[in-house]
Amino acid sequence: MSDATSMAEDFASGRSDPVQVLEQALLHASMAPSVFISLTAERARREAEASAARWRAGQPLSVFDGVPLAWKDLFDVAGSITTAGAAYRRNAPAALLDAPSVGLLCRAGMVSLGKANLSELAYSGLGLNPHFGTPFNPHSSDQARIPGGSSSGSAVAVAAGIVPIAMGTDTAGSIRIPAALNGVVGYRSSSRRYSRDGVFPLSRTLDSLGPLTRSVRDALAIDDLLHGRRQVHTPRSLKGQRFVLAQQDVEPAVHDNLLRAAEQLRAAGALVEERECPTFQASLTLIRDHGWLGSFEAFALHEALLDSPDADHLDPRVRRRLEAARALPASQLLLLIEARRRLQQQLLDDLDGALLITPTVAHVAPPLAPLEADDDLFTHTNLATLRLTMPGSFLDMPGVNLPSGRDALGLPTGLLLSAPTGEDARLLRAALSVESAMTI
Repeated sequence: MSDATSMAEDFASGRSDPVQVLEQALLHASMAPSVFISLTAERARREAEASAARWRAGQPLSVFDGVPLAWKDLFDVAGSITTAGAAYRRNAPAALLDAPSVGLLCRAGMVSLGKANLSELAYSGLGLNPHFGTPFNPHSSDQARIPGGSSSGSAVAVAAGIVPIAMGTDTAGSIRIPAALNGVVGYRSSSRRYSRDGVFPLSRTLDSLGPLTRSVRDALAIDDLLHGRRQVHTPRSLKGQRFVLAQQDVEPAVHDNLLRAAEQLRAAGALVEERECPTFQASLTLIRDHGWLGSFEAFALHEALLDSPDADHLDPRVRRRLEAARALPASQLLLLIEARRRLQQQLLDDLDGALLITPTVAHVAPPLAPLEADDDLFTHTNLATLRLTMPGSFLDMPGVNLPSGRDALGLPTGLLLSAPTGEDARLLRAALSVESAMTI
């Protein structure tokens, strides 16, 4: 499947039209188990027909008019229930209004296909969901493997070619992880870049939004649409662009693909310095020794749920992880908040204008069945999967996962390009150039 930019070019030339593309997407979605929690077919057909008429008249609303997209089922879509992947919310009232981000892309002419599956309450990096099913990683040929989470359905919908774009959320890695494990682009924005109104929360401090796409140019276009801009983006020369490559303990394929990508950047003129990033390492140590800031906020958000009969309907693994924060002392939270402020400032000095390159996930997608059967393995694997994306979330670093290659079984690996908080525009421009320099 081509990216959204190519799809829209086909609309403009008359080689395709939004109605035809939508019907193919609906058919494909209906044959993809557990990728979607619900489809908004009636709304989508109405939007696609209106878009087709605009293209025929030569008056598209935007560069992505008529392009179908999926929404992680945390975003309010008018007339649809926002389940957050939780069984207890199956019969919640339908949303009365679109979330602001949904409304902006709707007014740009994009077609809302449906609500994508996720880890319950967005509280796992693996993507398993016992209530709505677990979407399978489409790159696995030997056995069912995890999609990564929590934006599991969003990543699989893009990787499987159902839609070229899906919107997700990221609190500890929930866009970047499934993007890496499914071989797509995933952009975690700085937490305040887009409105989070109408999006079911997990952590008020750490939650962020962003697209999963088939190209960086598509992610840039979505960023423009969400800010009401129209721009043309082309890759720039990497000559003189500085990067810090901070190696980590990862599987051989992840390591080898990362080093090959670094060599390709050097060949394009980039200055890639391989060294430790002290702030990144300090964040890893802090999280290991003092816990996760998001766990405090997730418990506070869901305390009433945990104390209600509805708690019995939660995935026991999600419930235990939420409950684990109940007895944590307030002093631990204050320590994390103060350390975060200090480390965010230290990061600016550490990078000194460079962008940070790390592996996105230390491993490829593991098999699904053992994780479903073994609670201890699930807990260990979840923490291992989240480990390399949690520092970026803690520091509010915008990050872009770029596919870096595959292992011997054909399973994708990912490279994570990150910048200090608020430097999203610079990061996205650099990611476009990095993507153009990489061959995988």
